[in-house]
Amino acid sequence: MAEEDRTPIVNEIYANNYISSLDVQNPANNYEASQGFEITPGQVKIPVTKDKSFSFKKLWAFTGPGFLMSIAYLDPGNIESDLQAGAIAKYKLIWVLMWSTVLGLILQLLAARLGCVTGMNLAQVCHLEYPMFPRITLWLMVEIAIVGSDIQEVIGSAIALNLLSNHKIPIWAGVLITGVDTFTFLFLESAGLRKLEAFFGALITTMAVTFLYIYVKIMPNQGDILIGMWFPWCENCDKDSIVQLVGIVGAVIMPHNIYLHSALVLTRNIDRTNKHEVAEAIKYNSIESAIALFVSFIINLFVLAVFAAAFSGPTFREEASLHNAASTLYLYIFSMGFMNIRWSKWKRVLLTRSIAMVPTIIVALIATNDLDAMNNWLNVLQSVQLPFALLPVLHFTSSETIMREFKNGRVMKITVWGLAILVMGINFYLVIISVGSGNQWWIYVIAVIVIFVYLAYVAYIAIGPHTVLKLKMMIALKFNRDTEKILNEIERRETLKYTTREDLSNTAS
Repeated sequence: MAEEDRTPIVNEIYANNYISSLDVQNPANNYEASQGFEITPGQVKIPVTKDKSFSFKKLWAFTGPGFLMSIAYLDPGNIESDLQAGAIAKYKLIWVLMWSTVLGLILQLLAARLGCVTGMNLAQVCHLEYPMFPRITLWLMVEIAIVGSDIQEVIGSAIALNLLSNHKIPIWAGVLITGVDTFTFLFLESAGLRKLEAFFGALITTMAVTFLYIYVKIMPNQGDILIGMWFPWCENCDKDSIVQLVGIVGAVIMPHNIYLHSALVLTRNIDRTNKHEVAEAIKYNSIESAIALFVSFIINLFVLAVFAAAFSGPTFREEASLHNAASTLYLYIFSMGFMNIRWSKWKRVLLTRSIAMVPTIIVALIATNDLDAMNNWLNVLQSVQLPFALLPVLHFTSSETIMREFKNGRVMKITVWGLAILVMGINFYLVIISVGSGNQWWIYVIAVIVIFVYLAYVAYIAIGPHTVLKLKMMIALKFNRDTEKILNEIERRETLKYTTREDLSNTAS
């Protein structure tokens, strides 16, 4: 195969420049690991085995992205959501935690599959699939989710410093220290990707051992845990419990984490013209992700059950707070994929941290006494933003043009669509009970406008760009409008390809 035939083609006019760094056959050719750490394609070589049977050696090579991703399931927002759920609703919401984790796993597997097959992350595919305005809007929605998550984590770290210093370090100072501390990870990353993955694995292990010790000391009622896990119910749940229910969904399934995982799996060097290697990568990434999220679920369960057993009831509702949460680092790369920005690493970290630090400092200064309520609503924000990651990854992984024989089956489509509708339904129910009755008229007007705009954009993402173009063409023809732009966009989309010119079906398996 000629060198030019090995380059993934998206649009002959402009896309070769956009993805010139995405050599799907040998991604490592375009990156020099010796120049310093970057989360770039092809860093980790996969050992070659003689047979196609399961290999623990290969599983170890693929281990890392799932555990890095799972850190988001253990951040301060999750810990706070767990302890609040236990204190407010006791064991009644464990089933929400479990099934939210299952939904999160499904979405993470779809994101990993997209990355394994296309050699691009979800943000990059969005850049190619959506026109300018929807793409920028989608990017802004994800950035809002990132800022909300970052506020939780930075303030969580600030609270930890406040407690460890016996309140000598105020919250606002802890926020500044945490923001600056982000740059220390630039030095840690220089040690290499595998060492960074091992470091985060050690952090997760420490959390697991610590919370297991507390769980054993408190020893919650095991029967109540099993009932709360397997019987979906919330008897006598008030508004606070419903907010907590939605908050669990938002805390567990962070939309930007789906984008992140699709990029992390690219660090494994596979030949994407060989469908056996692609299928193998999907299999091992799925196993590793399932193990990582199972561990995260167990840790979250420990926290929820301990607070349900020891700190539940009206007396403790106000005392269960973020002051008991831990903090971890979160990595994100989304604006670089959406907007096709190619900056050095320190500039990217400075930009993304600065975007989050300004609102974080403001919140720390004015909302010190209301951090728990703020955290709950930030988790709700994540749930509201979830369709902006869920629907694109569902569309792309269901597309034969993008995924070929690796596209989603009918059962997967029905399952994820059903879960998407359920999540959005819960969000709207929360809006209804939050707005309530007896408010001033302008509050309802604003609520209706926001809901209408939100629904319109979600509908656009749900329908998909291809169907939207068909509708635009039909409307333009009916009203005798100019169709040139629509035809150009249809023509551009018809040239999109996400594999090499050599069809995967013609390669040896």
